[in-house]
Amino acid sequence: MGYPLDQEKWRRVREMMERNDLDAIVVRAPDNVLYLTNYWTMKGYDLAIFPREGEPTLLVIEPQFREAQRTAWNKDVRFFPFYHPKDPRPPMIRAVEMAVEVLRERKLTRRVGIELSQTSQICDRMVGEPTVYWQGFYDAFRVACKETVDAAPLLAQVRMLKTGQEIERMRLANELAALGMEHARDNIKPGMRESEVAAMIEGHIHAVGVGYKGKVEMARAFTLVWSGPGIATFTATSSRPVIENEPTLVEIWVCADGYWTDLTKNLCPGLLTVRYNALLDQLLTIFNDAIASVHDGAPMSDIDRIIRKGIDAAGYPGQPSHPVGHGVGARAHEPPYSHQLAPGTMQAGMVWAIEPGIYWEGGGGLRLEDNFLVTANGCEKLCTYPDDFRR
Repeated sequence: MGYPLDQEKWRRVREMMERNDLDAIVVRAPDNVLYLTNYWTMKGYDLAIFPREGEPTLLVIEPQFREAQRTAWNKDVRFFPFYHPKDPRPPMIRAVEMAVEVLRERKLTRRVGIELSQTSQICDRMVGEPTVYWQGFYDAFRVACKETVDAAPLLAQVRMLKTGQEIERMRLANELAALGMEHARDNIKPGMRESEVAAMIEGHIHAVGVGYKGKVEMARAFTLVWSGPGIATFTATSSRPVIENEPTLVEIWVCADGYWTDLTKNLCPGLLTVRYNALLDQLLTIFNDAIASVHDGAPMSDIDRIIRKGIDAAGYPGQPSHPVGHGVGARAHEPPYSHQLAPGTMQAGMVWAIEPGIYWEGGGGLRLEDNFLVTANGCEKLCTYPDDFRR
């Protein structure tokens, strides 16, 4: 979607480059390309060269050239052949060679940042097939540049604070997640398979999300669904049936033009059993205590510390086995992360996924998860679908 140039984002990136004396940053990870140019790559072969001064350059596969010109903030968009009759090498090699040529052409080879420690990345837009780095990628820039440094943690630090435009885009993704869950709430029935519930949610979000409000060009949802005794920490969606009067838990990621949610929502066909009612009350208290700790200047460790202390007190020591607080943005999981040893403080503009969970031995349990925008005085819940899902 043709969002206007996010001037605040570019300003923050260039201030970071000034502090670290970088002439340029070269990015290949699809989420970093999106972050710097607004172009969401189809196949993950594309690169962006972002200089400290002047116009960025975007390099894309030839079939995507017109779309990149339409959506990218920068005007300097160039293409490389996706298929070359005289060059049997993979297209990403041609992309790297072209990037080196651009650096030399623009005299940006003194000190360049590249992604040396990309611990994870969002996949491309087409099929979710990750395209990975190889030794030749790193060597090409090390040979061409006087000095290369790791730009991945520097960009991650900048990305932790969302701009106004990013928050607007994340609101749209959260709205679509709520619409998908509301559709499922109105149509779920006991005996349906978990996979049917997943398909119902994913299909509805894709159907209403493409073109949503005239602001979203591409929207997809990805889910994991478990019902009743099938609820566990992390396992695959199966053909198990939806259980009446017990929760069906939905781990739901929604992506709208490259910006994500990370949510866990629940459905219940019927009335929750007494045992599940008690568990939900316990978990809501723990969840609300953690939410209350989120504000500008609060220790990042508080989310993890409060949740795990509350779960221990509820009689489930050592749970959950998964992290309970992390950032969300152009990835579903990105820095910052809450851990009892995490340094630093929360800052207004961060978006946190907070996700306490309690799981029973042998199967069953609950997890709650929402996304929260840190503000000066507290935080704002971004998804309208309720965490207390009892009717």
